[in-house]
Amino acid sequence: MRKLFLAMTIAIGGFASAQNDAFSGKGDLKLDIGANFQSGGTGIMTSLDYGLGDSFSIGLQTGYLLGISEVYGEKSRVEHRFDLKARANAHLGEVIGLPANFDVYPGLNLGLKNFGAHAGARYFFKKGFGVFTEFQIPIAKYNTNSDTYRLLNNQFAVLAGVAFDL
Repeated sequence: MRKLFLAMTIAIGGFASAQNDAFSGKGDLKLDIGANFQSGGTGIMTSLDYGLGDSFSIGLQTGYLLGISEVYGEKSRVEHRFDLKARANAHLGEVIGLPANFDVYPGLNLGLKNFGAHAGARYFFKKGFGVFTEFQIPIAKYNTNSDTYRLLNNQFAVLAGVAFDL
């Protein structure tokens, strides 16, 4: 049992030490491609983040909800399903002592539908490839009458997918 535990510890330690940085600071460029899960719709999303400093990045995110023809009796149009956001992130992985291939980041976003906040994490398996998950919530909605199609991309959402180091 001790030998098995020792072998697993060495393998995991070697695996973790050979990883790519989840965020390497100024000039770092990360691309996320994944799914957007929210009440009333599921869609696709992509984001691109650019490192401006040791623990800070800015970027863009876009998404499109799929398979929505009607919401609360109203016909959904493209502008109801599409969203675009500018975003800023504070990368805390190195600050709180996480392994280099793992990063957590809270941030703010300003989009077509609202001003909001997000929190996420990225884990890289090997150089250039990893996974991410993110939670988003609106802080201030531009249209407070969001009981119909305006609720799309204007509510709590969970994002998950693959991450690439460019």
